[in-house]
Amino acid sequence: MSTQSWTKGFALVMSSVVVMGCTPGADEAPVSLNELEPAVADYRPPVVSPESHDLTQEDIERLIEELSNWGRWGPDDQIGAANLITPAKRLEATSLVTEGITVSLAQPLLITEDVDVPSPFEHRMLGVPDLDAEPAFMGGVSDNYGISYHGYSHSHLDALCHIMYKGKMYNGVSQDTITEDGCSNAAIDNLRGGIVTRGVLFDIPRLKGVPYLEPGTPIYMEDLEAWEEMAGVTVRPGDAIFIRTGRWARRAERGPWAVSESAAGLHASTMPWVKARDVSFLGSDAAADVAPSQVEGVGLPVHILTIVAMGVDLFDNQNLEDLAETAAELNRWEFMLVAAPLPVRGGTGSPLNALAMF
Repeated sequence: MSTQSWTKGFALVMSSVVVMGCTPGADEAPVSLNELEPAVADYRPPVVSPESHDLTQEDIERLIEELSNWGRWGPDDQIGAANLITPAKRLEATSLVTEGITVSLAQPLLITEDVDVPSPFEHRMLGVPDLDAEPAFMGGVSDNYGISYHGYSHSHLDALCHIMYKGKMYNGVSQDTITEDGCSNAAIDNLRGGIVTRGVLFDIPRLKGVPYLEPGTPIYMEDLEAWEEMAGVTVRPGDAIFIRTGRWARRAERGPWAVSESAAGLHASTMPWVKARDVSFLGSDAAADVAPSQVEGVGLPVHILTIVAMGVDLFDNQNLEDLAETAAELNRWEFMLVAAPLPVRGGTGSPLNALAMF
């Protein structure tokens, strides 16, 4: 069967699919793709008043209150804004797969220590064939992996228990609930069912006509809305958005630098926009925050406002170069996102290989 024929067949099958499971709400009925189309077409994003670009610690504390999703999904909620990914949202995402193309968002694991890789990935073989021995009837090898994934090196997903502010994590849970055994609330294993939703790429260097943003460049709400207009795409509730700064392209051309000290990224003033759009996950090719943060006394305000206040998990250090190239070739900036973090009980996050499907 040709690719074109397969695509047509897939689209025909998907038009009649009904999604039943994946923990829908008690009152949520099965939804067909045909029922979704009018709602998607009629969606109009809310208008958001711009925040000042000169934010203070007091402004961040005000935004924590204003943007809070604490209690929105109940006092015992474990997954935050991932609740926005309903069966209907997953079904919407499947309709975006029309070409049969998959793209990895993972940066190949870095094995050499450098200024931006303080903890390289460790790969140790546990046995290799003896070249001097007669080959056995059946042989095999195994290996051991070691990774410290938080930081600015390896592609990973932050759990909601990863960040606290003034002793509180998402939903007002005390940091005292975290022990040597791990997180008893909002740990990464609560996402063991995987993430399937509509993804949207924001290629900010393409917007600005440059191959990559220079370290320390802030991205403002005006940039996000300008990209939507230029790309002809609109973020809708439950979407996962990925912000390309060109970090890996710059590293390939100019070498490593201390990303933790200087990185292009979102300014904290973009967070009311993220909340108003009901984003489920936020990803970037660094760690989301512009560095330095440009907020005196607050090092990672985007981390605080997403993870702690809104319950939005972060995909950090994604390599968005192949995604940007594929999206540009197809002139399509939306895709189906598929991601499956490791179900580590009590874990604060997980390395992972997220996929974009077109």
